[in-house]
Amino acid sequence: MNRRHALIAAMLAGTAALGAAAPALARELVETPDPRLQPGTIVIRTGERKLYFVTGRGEAIRYTIAVGKAGKQWRGTKYVEELAVEPAWSPPASVKRDKPSLPDFIPGGSPRNPMGARVIGLGPGGQYAIHGTNMPGSIGTAASYGCFRMHNQDVIDLYARVRMGAAVVVLP
Repeated sequence: MNRRHALIAAMLAGTAALGAAAPALARELVETPDPRLQPGTIVIRTGERKLYFVTGRGEAIRYTIAVGKAGKQWRGTKYVEELAVEPAWSPPASVKRDKPSLPDFIPGGSPRNPMGARVIGLGPGGQYAIHGTNMPGSIGTAASYGCFRMHNQDVIDLYARVRMGAAVVVLP
């Protein structure tokens, strides 16, 4: 089986394991946005609301994501500096200002936790992350304070592929 067929088979196996009641996954195997990118690189195209995980020369897995609201979007290169399963969440000051009724701390695994099933923290600085969500209807929109939201099943898939230190390139 060639690499492309193996990736498709692995993606389909993951989908089948989720069961018939699982929501549609927002990922597909595509050509990489730039064939010079190294495997393991993540490219986010904010305007497309897509995240590309480069798997090999010329190939990437493309995921549909939610991006930052107007005025909260950013661009540049960061690196994966944290990987966490069912992370706890404390709202940053900017979120707390806009939503003062939020608790100061939401434990991991809580249905109220907006970080979802996994977090891929970006640094330096740790202000932004790629994470799951408890609001799947926001996927494909501009909804966050600068983080990138994914369906929980998709962030679990990406989390299993990404490595510490991987480059994350955010483009307009």
